Amino acid sequence: QVQLVESGGGLVQAGGSLRLSCATSGFTFSTYAMAWFRQAPGKEREFVAAIRWNGGSSLYADSVKGRFTISRANAKNTVYLQMNSLKPEDTAVYYCAARLGFENTHYENYNYWGQGTQVTVSS
Repeated sequence: QVQLVESGGGLVQAGGSLRLSCATSGFTFSTYAMAWFRQAPGKEREFVAAIRWNGGSSLYADSVKGRFTISRANAKNTVYLQMNSLKPEDTAVYYCAARLGFENTHYENYNYWGQGTQVTVSS
């Protein structure tokens, strides 16, 4: 069955870095666009970053542009999110998602989801 398993979350001080990973199985990873979304308590799920199936194109939310980098390793069926210069407002549960088609910023367009990993940034 389809599985997406996030890891790499944790507690970090403002200005620090974390690298999230999302290991996948059960679908043809190299043909799916991948994305990261996040959801803070009391807020709606929001788009963070997305990458095309071949890594040739990526999208970022304005709030993370220049600080976060999405990448993928098709040979490992894994997508990553490198997060630098973290801010307290980055605190959220981070989810990876997969979509058959082009990268997209809307969560309702994604087919598969992971269970999420908590990222907490202290001030």
